[in-house]
Amino acid sequence: MEELVATVARSLVDQPEQVQVRRIDEEDTVAIELAVATEDLGKVIGKQGRTARALRTLLAAAAGRQEKKSRLEIVE
Repeated sequence: MEELVATVARSLVDQPEQVQVRRIDEEDTVAIELAVATEDLGKVIGKQGRTARALRTLLAAAAGRQEKKSRLEIVE
């Protein structure tokens, strides 16, 4: 799941080498932390959060296949 988020995020940003993804496993939830360069935060979040919402939807679909819940956190 983290590779899916990383691949999509790298294709969106101007500085793909700055993309960092960290997976945190909890009981029945997988939390993914996505960090990008400060200049690229707007590209990952998108207008009115649409891009971030789409990333969360993709992550939820991938987590659902493993019968888990998911959470995407975009950190600075």
